[in-house]
Amino acid sequence: MAARIGIFSVFVAVLLSISAFSSAQDLQIVNAERRIDLSSHIVKAFLTLKVENIGKDPAAEMLLAFPPTQIKNLAMVQALAITGKKKKKTYLPLDVKPTEQPDAPNDTGYYRVTFISPLGPGETVSLEVLYILTHSLEPFPVEITQSESQLVYYHDSAVILSPYHVKQQTTFIKTPSTRVESFTSIEPANRAGKEIKYGPYENRASYSYTPVIIHFENNSPFAVVEELVREIEISHWGSLQITENYRLTHGGARHKGVFSRVDYQSKRSVSGASSFNALLAVLPPRVNSVYYRDEIGNISTSHLRTGFRKSELEFEPRYPLFGGWSATFIIGYRVPLEDYLFEASDGRRYLNFTFGCPLVETIVNKLTIKVVLPEGSKDPSAVLPFTVNQELQVKYSYLDIVGRTVVVLQKDNVVPTHNVPFQVYYTFKPIYMLAEPFMLVSAFFLVFVASLAYVHIDLNIVRK
Repeated sequence: MAARIGIFSVFVAVLLSISAFSSAQDLQIVNAERRIDLSSHIVKAFLTLKVENIGKDPAAEMLLAFPPTQIKNLAMVQALAITGKKKKKTYLPLDVKPTEQPDAPNDTGYYRVTFISPLGPGETVSLEVLYILTHSLEPFPVEITQSESQLVYYHDSAVILSPYHVKQQTTFIKTPSTRVESFTSIEPANRAGKEIKYGPYENRASYSYTPVIIHFENNSPFAVVEELVREIEISHWGSLQITENYRLTHGGARHKGVFSRVDYQSKRSVSGASSFNALLAVLPPRVNSVYYRDEIGNISTSHLRTGFRKSELEFEPRYPLFGGWSATFIIGYRVPLEDYLFEASDGRRYLNFTFGCPLVETIVNKLTIKVVLPEGSKDPSAVLPFTVNQELQVKYSYLDIVGRTVVVLQKDNVVPTHNVPFQVYYTFKPIYMLAEPFMLVSAFFLVFVASLAYVHIDLNIVRK
């Protein structure tokens, strides 16, 4: 019996492998153009594909392949289908999900892209793919002095890693400056200014991979938030209180030697070029009661600009951040409740707020969002456009009896593209809003009665 089960398992595995292989052979990439932007420490790659079905059956999906060095740093993958031509082009979002393949060579990672409608035999479809990589620029040298610029390595392939045959492809890599120490030359390849071009390459077999290394200057702020905890407290009495706890670090080449503030202030362009001393946080419109402080106390080096669509808080840490240096601080503010709390058609209430980190061009290694619901809320549920870890907690505040339900959302490797709206639904009876006022009135009434009794009660033993 055990032998039969083993044979059956092997048979199923073989069928899956054959199925995956045949589906890969049914599609081919007619043309591929990839543009990689290395201007900051967040690597953005834009991939334009023209896919053709050369099989006999309709194809409902395709695979995007990534090498193991990239799959672990992959923050987001998005895909759009292009319809129409020139000015009449329309872009339709496609469903993209990570998947596994039993015959994946060299620990290749995959994402599955589902077409809007099955691609018939002989038909083609054009796709726009965006994928974002974090922690993919390797500082070299790993330590620099205050007066040195930061040089980094970027590892990739001159050709696209794909499970399909690629008829023609070209890769463009943009660097932040014209200072490129070296780059791997795979003919045809050339460099002009800030751009390196690989290709065009023709008729590359599936899973072709040609490694390249680029060594270049990148002095953009390597701002990395090791951990961010955002607490959003809902009060049905009129406002949302947001408190954000940051643990920020400079993720670039580590600073070595002594730090001279005189040189830093007098020769800012050459002394500490890779450091940063100012950050920008994009906050919601109509914010009020904004504060910025750390463990020592309030920090006054900040400036707030408010507007109808957004507010911007420009602030400075207590000291400039060089490679390996870190700082902790807290940003807090209030926003009007009516801008973010609504009532659904089924009677439930829901919070509509922005996910992610307010800091511009920042990587968040670990993001935790805690939505504190009013006491008495029931049946909470969160709706997000991507996968996050969710759990429920209970928090006790002033005059709470049963505690407040807290919806905890946690996600790693967060980039600015994750700054999209999310919703938290819950049910709430308005009668619960009277609980705390009733407790206060009852407490004052009891104190009043006790005081009245104390004044009028005669505690003397001897009758007057």
